[in-house]
Amino acid sequence: MDIKKTIREWMLPIAMVTGASIYLLYHVMPEPVHHAGPFLSGLVGLLQPLLIFSMLFLTFCRIEPKDLKPHRWHWWLLLIQGGLFTALGLLAVWIMRTAPGGYHEKVVLIESAMLCLICPTATAAAVVTRKLGGDVAGITTYTVLINLVTAVLVPLIVPLIQPVEGVGFWTAFSMIVAKIFPLLILPCMAAWLVRYLAPRIHQRLLKYPDLAFYLWAVALTLAITVTTKSIVKSSMSIGLLLMMALISLICCVLQFALGRLIGSRYKPRRPDASPEVEARGKAVRTVTAGQSLGQKNTVFAIWMGYTFMTPETAIVGGLYSIWHNIYNSWQLYRAGKQ
Repeated sequence: MDIKKTIREWMLPIAMVTGASIYLLYHVMPEPVHHAGPFLSGLVGLLQPLLIFSMLFLTFCRIEPKDLKPHRWHWWLLLIQGGLFTALGLLAVWIMRTAPGGYHEKVVLIESAMLCLICPTATAAAVVTRKLGGDVAGITTYTVLINLVTAVLVPLIVPLIQPVEGVGFWTAFSMIVAKIFPLLILPCMAAWLVRYLAPRIHQRLLKYPDLAFYLWAVALTLAITVTTKSIVKSSMSIGLLLMMALISLICCVLQFALGRLIGSRYKPRRPDASPEVEARGKAVRTVTAGQSLGQKNTVFAIWMGYTFMTPETAIVGGLYSIWHNIYNSWQLYRAGKQ
């Protein structure tokens, strides 16, 4: 048996189980050990953005700048995310106005779905897409586009549901952009500087195609650890927690399905392509669009939840991360077998 191959195929489930086990083990340890909690939380908070930056930097190193261009399927996915988010936001406003005093749990659940839908594509999605044979440049372009759409739509819609004194459109917009810029734009700029100013270093980085995947496994372990902590420490009722888990699952299934459907129906610009080329292109577009819509930046969703919405909704990002990583694990396992 090839141990390295087996580990690669099961990397995501291993990372998820390891992440959950780390916090559960910490949780049952004696009280003196818990004094290290603030330090460990700070360490995780430092490592996560560093890992995300590194993954995106390595991804951008493999992409030619001229390949980052919008495709027609991008606009359909943006319409789905933005349209569903806006529709649910207006539904929440209507419920609040027609059922005063008895709408809290309903609005929390609607806000949870809104977070799952508008949350931008995960920075690690390009890593999985490459493993699945998709278009890395295509999903990277969509990641940039959906982050910009999120930065505009969230400040427009959320204040209608959760108005915060002193936080207007431009304040919220600048907060989101400040969150996006260091972990999306800076890795791109750094990668292209290395490409053109240090070509030898750039060529050396290209010799390690799986490095970003292993960095993602570490980042996933930390993310699941934080998710497990938020679930264990949550003061929500079991019923509400289960409903949020169900909503995040429905949103995950819906978005992967819609993304793959749109990707499979998108027609290339070359009508004279041979059947073999068309079949290969359809498979690439199906994977890419599915990952673009379904795999989410759940750390960003958690931040948006406790920053702009009802604080309880922050946990839905962690729940969504469980579902999309289970699906990614199955996809990578199937791709490895094929």
